[in-house]
Amino acid sequence: MAHEAELRRFGRLILEVARGKTLDREAACDAYRQIILNEQPELQQGAFLMAHIARGPTTEELSGAWDALDRYDTAKIETTIQGPVCDIVGTGSDPVKTVNCSTPAAIIAAACGLPVAKKGARLVTGVSGASDIFEILGIDLNAPLSAAEECLNTHGICYLPGESFLTSGWARLIRSMRFTSAFNIIGPLTRPCVRTNRIIIGAYTPHVCDQLIDVLREIGMEAALAPFGMVDGMPADQGMDEFSLAGPTRVVELRNGAIQTYEVTPADFGLKTAPIERIASSRTAHGNAGRALAALNGRPDTPEADFFCMNAAAALYISDMADSYADGVSMARQAIADGRAMDKLNALRSLQGTA
Repeated sequence: MAHEAELRRFGRLILEVARGKTLDREAACDAYRQIILNEQPELQQGAFLMAHIARGPTTEELSGAWDALDRYDTAKIETTIQGPVCDIVGTGSDPVKTVNCSTPAAIIAAACGLPVAKKGARLVTGVSGASDIFEILGIDLNAPLSAAEECLNTHGICYLPGESFLTSGWARLIRSMRFTSAFNIIGPLTRPCVRTNRIIIGAYTPHVCDQLIDVLREIGMEAALAPFGMVDGMPADQGMDEFSLAGPTRVVELRNGAIQTYEVTPADFGLKTAPIERIASSRTAHGNAGRALAALNGRPDTPEADFFCMNAAAALYISDMADSYADGVSMARQAIADGRAMDKLNALRSLQGTA
């Protein structure tokens, strides 16, 4: 009877959320705990997730959901690195699908000397997720997290697949989910590396960028950028979850508790605007991985390389390693041209690669 009472209580909560009720942080944490720990039937889990995202989660609710994900579902690694440790990630679910960007951008930024603890997962709504790309590039997604910890401490870079550090709930859910949920928002906010204190986190709509930064401030992130990239000639709400080479980018910036919102263009990075077709996703994961590898392997003069470099530059800028976005691009291009980007990928493979 007690179990039946819990099922009915959660069922009532689903209806209340669907009708517009908002939850405080503790109640949201408890609801997401039940989903993460698989304490509710899958039908009720899916119903709650859809009701919540359709109604639109509040910042307090997202903070509660993050609490649940961090407490009950996130395995952690440590690092001896002092100073900035950065992550570059996107929420996915963006209307404009581009070639995978955060993966090569993370490698390029690390090649410039910025420690990067990059996390990601397999595809949810696009052609390929970070895990798909890293796997094609020779990274073993089943390697223990201790290998990632060693790689970060030794080489200043690691890859943390959600399939490894998310120990129960989200990893189970994303294998079968093909719709956007609050996990698309809070999942990229997870901190499997406890020392991560800088993050570039793109979002699929402008208002989600604002929510992400609000949550990051709540959980104590030192500095962050949340870009929503737009495309010249397309509606302003049709964009990408990264800095755009095809139009302006709306940016929400967090530094030391203060938030500001502004717009940048490729010219602010010292780059020329490119047609969206030049950075659009390939039809396959192998196609996207091949374009990333070509750039890393010493080709800094293509639209794809510009796209990767501008997003690496943002990481360098928010981590106080570049004085401006344009300076960051110069650093990133040089890291490609002189072979350091490819060397960094090989270093990653040396400790986290397939046999």
